[in-house]
Amino acid sequence: LLSAVTRIQVQRPGFNYTFAHICILNNDKTCIVDDIVHVLEELKAARSSNRTNFAITYPITHLKDGREVYNGHQLGGVTVHSKDRVKSAEAIQLTYYLQAINSLNDMVAEKWESIFCDTVELFQKSNRKVKMYPFTSSSLKEDFQKTSRVSERYLITSLVLVVTLAILCCSMQDCVRSKPWLGLLGLLTVTLATLTAAGIINLTGGKYNSTFLGIPFILLGHGLYGTFEMLSSWRKTREDQHVKERTAAVFADSMLSFSLTTAMYLVTFGIGASPFTNIEAARIFCCNSCIAIFFNYLYVLSFYGSSLVFTGYIENNYQHSIFCRKVPKPEVLQEKPAWYRFLLTAKFSEDTDDSEETNTYESHLLVWFLKRYYCDWITNTYVKPFVVLFYLVYISFALMGYLQVSEGSDLSNIVATATRTIEYTTAQQKYFSNYSPVIGFYIYESIEYWNTSVQEDVLEYTKGFVRISWFESYLNYLRKLNISTGLPKKNFTDMLRNSFLKTPQFAHFSEDIIFSKKYNNEVDVVASRMFLVAKTMETKREELYDLLETLRKLSLTSKVKFIVFNPSFVYMDRYASSVGAPLQNSCISALFLLFFSAFLVADSLINVWLTLTVASVEFGVIGFMTLWKVELDCISVLCLIYGINYTIDNCAPLLSTFVLGKEFTRTKWVKNALEVHGVAILQSYLCYIVGLIPLAAVPSNLTRTLFRCLFLIALVTFFHCFAILPVILTFLPPSKKKRKEKKNPENREEIECVEMVDMDSTRVVDQITTV
Repeated sequence: LLSAVTRIQVQRPGFNYTFAHICILNNDKTCIVDDIVHVLEELKAARSSNRTNFAITYPITHLKDGREVYNGHQLGGVTVHSKDRVKSAEAIQLTYYLQAINSLNDMVAEKWESIFCDTVELFQKSNRKVKMYPFTSSSLKEDFQKTSRVSERYLITSLVLVVTLAILCCSMQDCVRSKPWLGLLGLLTVTLATLTAAGIINLTGGKYNSTFLGIPFILLGHGLYGTFEMLSSWRKTREDQHVKERTAAVFADSMLSFSLTTAMYLVTFGIGASPFTNIEAARIFCCNSCIAIFFNYLYVLSFYGSSLVFTGYIENNYQHSIFCRKVPKPEVLQEKPAWYRFLLTAKFSEDTDDSEETNTYESHLLVWFLKRYYCDWITNTYVKPFVVLFYLVYISFALMGYLQVSEGSDLSNIVATATRTIEYTTAQQKYFSNYSPVIGFYIYESIEYWNTSVQEDVLEYTKGFVRISWFESYLNYLRKLNISTGLPKKNFTDMLRNSFLKTPQFAHFSEDIIFSKKYNNEVDVVASRMFLVAKTMETKREELYDLLETLRKLSLTSKVKFIVFNPSFVYMDRYASSVGAPLQNSCISALFLLFFSAFLVADSLINVWLTLTVASVEFGVIGFMTLWKVELDCISVLCLIYGINYTIDNCAPLLSTFVLGKEFTRTKWVKNALEVHGVAILQSYLCYIVGLIPLAAVPSNLTRTLFRCLFLIALVTFFHCFAILPVILTFLPPSKKKRKEKKNPENREEIECVEMVDMDSTRVVDQITTV
């Protein structure tokens, strides 16, 4: 395999590049290769010469030239004899290091990586007994973007399902008052906003990434609810009003709450798009979401509002809601076939008696179901205890999951399944989880290495690690020569330079030490490095993060100034801050906006209830997503930010209607709130869930996380809107008792007594009228 890889050629005009031309070079101008390659070469030579005394030790072994090398990250699934002698190993990891010093070299290296993967796969076909998992610097990027390609047909399925259900939700048997076109146009409004945002991002030089798959679903939850709420408000208007008056009533009734929730979206995602968020993917996602939500609001005001007016005129003229044809009167329909009568069924206003106060829109299935059955059932005295008990169970399971929350830093969580990244990380986790990556321990100042107390301090800091250290090797070298380690500075440094580093087995340590000459020709060690490896378990990521934090705290308080580094720390650092920062900033902005709006809304109690509801929903979502094996990573945090807004979107109208209601009992206003806003919530929820279902089948870990988080947000919010809030509000504040108003001289009550005289001339007061 090594031979096949080193023979790879990248053809360029006038020259063919091989591994030798683009590899990183040693001091002796040869390509750097893993130490395990030298071990295998020596093992092969020993076998060919029938030597049986050659042994490999683990995790540190010795080469022929006497060098000590660490092989814990190159041998996996190791079984050892006594004294750490390797009996067998199930896996070997080989790494090839390429230069990237200029654009041409970078282009050649990228092409070489592509051919490298093809070579390994071809080699795999001819050596089926050995499993090979190639992984390059571009594999993660390619596998991350692959999610978009594998999601295309599932997203088309989702779109078809949502269009079908949106049309059905807006339809009813009455062909005049049915509004199927508004269901389709509502979805078109969301689609236009998404395309506009994508176009603006492209024109401004933005880069696409697979996290953008969540933006259409964010708009689906927000935009469709706004359109369904407008349609619900239209159903509450009087049919004898002019279309302009009905439209004005719709905008006055629904657009205030829609404007406030849109502002909440813009603030929370705006904070996520600000420089406070330090991960580019999250910042671009939030920026694109803000643009899409803003244009969705404009399109709902203009495009969808105009569509509502257009369908209003169609209804006012008694035209068919689909074919726009004038619907004949009932006496004319009687002469037509049954199928024709079924398609053109409509109720004319003159057919309704003045005594009938029933709204003609109540024949809509969802309106009829909520008003006739569900509102009475959920407020039933015998149902309430079971709902409260169910809520306690919900809180218990959410708490159980919340206590098990783990921050996921696994790269495989953001890529498509059945990719090189998944295969490679799975194999690495299986076979190479016994030891952490090699951690660089850098002493960046001149210290008294010859001082025995300093030596003890340095050895104490590195205690417990598997060490590849020039310092420890040098001290052992002095002890073998029966020389004290506490030499004077000049002797210590001269012995180090002229004896220790000149020995072949220790010569490679010269790359780990930086010497400097002072003005008096005195040589000093100004900086040095050592390499540490920690013993870990299968939960390597959590242990490694804790180890990193411990070493950092130690570096701030120790006498010896040092830093620790490993390339994986870069990802861990950015990941750790990317999880907490967007969620923290968005929560702060949401709480601030709720606090600020408390001075603008009619009753501050609305914000109190809304804050408690958001906290309950977010707590439940975090708990249940943990129980559903979803870790707290960048994708799930972005979903939690959206969950704040989705909850406010659906619960705010219900709570404001209930809190602002006067005169009647709590139960009456709970029923009224559900009747007024429940249909729009139920319609948008059904469309949203149906749109999410195909997402569950996409072969990608990113979309799996997206589906589980969004599904839980929708389900928990629906549970609060239709079960928890309607029950809790019936026995918790605010009170609905009629407040007695003080009478003032300007509002006096005049009593008119009407006297009736019977036949016996007996005068009695029969009626009292308040004027």
